[in-house]
Amino acid sequence: MTNVSILLVGAGPMAVEYAKVFKAIGIAPIVVGRSEASAQKFTAETGIAVSRGGLDAWLADSNHFLPERAVVAVGEKWVGASAKALLTHGVRQLLVEKPGGFDADDILSVNNAAAKQRATVYVGYNRRFYASVEAAKRIIAEDGGVTSFNFEFTEWSHVIGPIEKEEGVKEQWFLSNSTHVIDLAFYLGGMPQEMSAYAQGGLAWHPTSSIFAGAGRSVHGALFSYQANWEAPGRWGVEVLTRKHRLIFRPIEKLQIQKIGSVAIEMVEVDDSLDKDFKPGLYKQVHAFLAEESNVLPTISEQVSMLDWYLQIRGDVK
Repeated sequence: MTNVSILLVGAGPMAVEYAKVFKAIGIAPIVVGRSEASAQKFTAETGIAVSRGGLDAWLADSNHFLPERAVVAVGEKWVGASAKALLTHGVRQLLVEKPGGFDADDILSVNNAAAKQRATVYVGYNRRFYASVEAAKRIIAEDGGVTSFNFEFTEWSHVIGPIEKEEGVKEQWFLSNSTHVIDLAFYLGGMPQEMSAYAQGGLAWHPTSSIFAGAGRSVHGALFSYQANWEAPGRWGVEVLTRKHRLIFRPIEKLQIQKIGSVAIEMVEVDDSLDKDFKPGLYKQVHAFLAEESNVLPTISEQVSMLDWYLQIRGDVK
């Protein structure tokens, strides 16, 4: 794939992970970063040079070649602004870090910009590409589909609270982080068709809510339930039930299985070498982006269709 041209926006830790994948598949990305410190660290880790000064300055220089494909791997607050700037300047295929914008309004504006420019924007929910998830999809197909599922998206408030982030970032933690597990649950079990959602509480860094519970029915007819309590112990987890198996993701990277008629829970052996060599799910996500395989990689318009459900779960919609 050495003839593929791609722009990588960002020089932080996530951009480094993308660069590792690009190097492995023979692509030399054009990298644009902001700070001198992150640029130096990026080059030290990847061997790839970085253009400093930020995306806006880089785009303003007409001497720069702008590929039609780009990956946006910047801080949470700047994903939407970077995506819209690239779309305005003619990029036609974009992969942006989840959730596709800083907040709900930003996600909507990215979708509107993509529609206006007739461009395709994908949202990087890399957990869809885990080897464990691919194995589960095969079992689900063999068993005739999902009959019910449940998930938990508890966040560790004692860890997140002290983290230093840009202003407003932690207030959007549900959208930017918790939707990783929620997206995965609905990807496996089917998007919601109807749902009752309850939320209460709140934290200094996430005042909207901190305790969540709800249930509903997916478009495939599977019943689902969820809960999370950010004021108590817990962890992420997804359980998917078929007529023959209970598929357990706890942790998400590993797939455990319980067979009908047995109480034993067994580990499913999968070939997860790519998830060990690279950030889990990222290698196949990049391949899907380059091949435009939107049947797995969600588009920004699909993300917008999920926004109302997400906001209900968060407690915005009463």
